Amino acid sequence: MFVDQVKIFVKAGDGGNGMVAFRREKYVPDGGPAGGDGGKGASVIFEVEEGLRTLMDFRYNRHFKAKTGEHGRSKNQHGRGAEDMVVKVPPGTIVSYADTGEAIADLTEHGQRATIARGGRGGRGNTRFASPSNPAPELSENGEPGEEREVTLELKVLADVGLVGFPSVGKSTLLSVVSAAKPKIAAYHFTTIAPNLGVVDTKDGRSFVMADLPGLIEGAHEGVGLGHQFLRHIERTRVIVHVVDMSGMEGRDPFEDYEKINEELKQYKMRLMERPQIIVANKMDLPDSEENLKIFKEKLQEDYPIYPISAVTRQGIQEVLFEIADKLETTPEFPLDEEKEEESRVVYRHEKEAPEFYVTREDDGTFVVNGPRIERLFKMTDFDREDNVRRFAQQMRSLGIDEALRERGAEDGDAVRILEFEFEFVD
Repeated sequence: MFVDQVKIFVKAGDGGNGMVAFRREKYVPDGGPAGGDGGKGASVIFEVEEGLRTLMDFRYNRHFKAKTGEHGRSKNQHGRGAEDMVVKVPPGTIVSYADTGEAIADLTEHGQRATIARGGRGGRGNTRFASPSNPAPELSENGEPGEEREVTLELKVLADVGLVGFPSVGKSTLLSVVSAAKPKIAAYHFTTIAPNLGVVDTKDGRSFVMADLPGLIEGAHEGVGLGHQFLRHIERTRVIVHVVDMSGMEGRDPFEDYEKINEELKQYKMRLMERPQIIVANKMDLPDSEENLKIFKEKLQEDYPIYPISAVTRQGIQEVLFEIADKLETTPEFPLDEEKEEESRVVYRHEKEAPEFYVTREDDGTFVVNGPRIERLFKMTDFDREDNVRRFAQQMRSLGIDEALRERGAEDGDAVRILEFEFEFVD
């Protein structure tokens, strides 16, 4: 089965906790703090593996959780950082945020990497908080939480040449003849329901990748039939080979078929029509094909080359392959997004800065403080130690949370909640 789009959850590792410890050695009076820092949590990194062709592995494993860093230890021993989690993806994978659809990375080349979720830094041990005014602090930090998010992986086949045309015009047969690919072939519509790729070698030593893509029908740009599944993959191709059944065996007019397919390409994305197009008049070994080809040429207004072939008898195939190879030598790659060409291969994009906090009030009168900054500070605080609690209160005050609560009407004794922690407001 060909899997070309999937949604997964990734969670980077949390940093290790810092430690509160003191030197306790004979003949070392007033030894001072000796708590080590926690290690960095592992990041989740996607890496291109050229041997992969589908996203099938992600169909059964949709959760990726990286390891946390080691906790700090006594004697100023820092915890070890966790090794990053490297997830292999096929070339042509686009990673985007599941909720907004904004692209994070476009992974196309073997070995290319993108950091999808960053690991949290390790918490500081009490050695870091020592100062002349507080030489023996009992302060430490928990590790920073690693990033977590849902992302969508979308695979767009990396082929130089895309075969387009109505179902059952002979695209799969043509691919099977010119390459070692063995697509499923049968006399009914939509035999091909997933892209098939094959490497084609010409007699003069040139080679390219050709994709037999699922057949198009009218309304495909709106998602009819295999519409969007098909059109997603043709965005990557540099040359379009338009296969037309010139025999008209199924009662369709070859020229009408040709116009309908081009209209679907145009409606989906105008830039698809900028690609070089080669028309392949297939099934020329059948009756009426010659007459239909003559009528087709009379109606054709575009200056596209036409090559009459028979995929079954292999008539005229070498000429088509030479023409395709010539076109590829002079055709550059097309960016995926015509409006953001310079960003079409972004490796990592930071999220926009969110407000540090915001205050809401629930029906029962409880004030709720939310926001990425204050929630991160909350998770990094060890509330079992009084010094840490005092420090957290100072951090809240410096962020302006006390003042914001007063503005919302908070008074002495009112309940305030941050995540699962609830406390009384003291003015």
